[in-house]
Amino acid sequence: MRMLFIHEQLKKGKFPNCRQLSLEMQVNWRTVHRDMNFMRNELRLPIAYDKARHGYFYTKLVSQFPGVTISEAELFALLVAQKAVAHYRGTPYHKPLKTAFEKLTINLDPKEVVHLQNLGEVMDIRVAGPEDLDEENFQVATRAVQQQRPLQFEYRKFATKDFEVRSLHPYQMVCANHRWYVVGHDLRRKKIRVFVLSRMRELEILPGSFERPADFKIGDFLKGSFGIFKGQDDFQVVIDLDRWAADVMRGRRWHESQQVTELPGGEMRIEFHLDNLEEIESWVLSWGAHATIIRPRVLLERVHATAKAVAEACTAALAVEPIIQAKPGITPAKGGSQAGK
Repeated sequence: MRMLFIHEQLKKGKFPNCRQLSLEMQVNWRTVHRDMNFMRNELRLPIAYDKARHGYFYTKLVSQFPGVTISEAELFALLVAQKAVAHYRGTPYHKPLKTAFEKLTINLDPKEVVHLQNLGEVMDIRVAGPEDLDEENFQVATRAVQQQRPLQFEYRKFATKDFEVRSLHPYQMVCANHRWYVVGHDLRRKKIRVFVLSRMRELEILPGSFERPADFKIGDFLKGSFGIFKGQDDFQVVIDLDRWAADVMRGRRWHESQQVTELPGGEMRIEFHLDNLEEIESWVLSWGAHATIIRPRVLLERVHATAKAVAEACTAALAVEPIIQAKPGITPAKGGSQAGK
């Protein structure tokens, strides 16, 4: 942290000034001046300026940099960050996340650190299915996006075995549903495409550079997507949820276009405005019999066909394999998990 570095220079009696510190820390001198004022006015550190030596100094001994006081809400946010970092262990972004968290907490008051530990014993975060990634591929893709350099790679399309060479002007890295994607201009198809990072291999940054369009905004590009799939259609999706599903759904936001209407008897009607049905289909199926599709009809037909295929596969399996009996003392769930969705 910048202020810790400034503290060490003052503590050693080096009489640093803002311009010297700005060169060493590679920041604007005005940023250093603001840090110095914060340390003097907010942290109450005894900092003064020596005109003869053209630098700052401590007017009395300061053995330790003071702990930073934060609010209860900020402390809770730090705990959430700590718990979330743990779920990325083994992935390329675990180390930088862990380092960032340590930097945030290094100057906490000891009492707040103890409080943070106590909170951690009574709160946990569960993240389903974080993706395992090749660290080198992740770093190459990230570097290409940051440096605005063309990227070449071999890519395997969904549900296929063969790889094909693709070239891309990568605009953005996106993590959706715990899976990483690279969004950019496909040089062969001459349009913006989305690529799954885990299905990319032999990544290579090519010579040259490109200019990312000033009007490209990932939020606008994916505005009609329920997750990451991009379509060109226009669907008004309307789904009714029964009392059980409504209780699970209530208070949660799945999409920015979401509109909720409470129905008599505790049921709920939910509406989305989407440009494709790829991800909403699996979302509806995940509710089982608790969801009823009102429109569009094409979504109803797709879900019906999938549910029919699942039923047929289960019927065939039951005809071959014996039914697995529940263990004594375990009652099969009715209507879904009590824990909700």
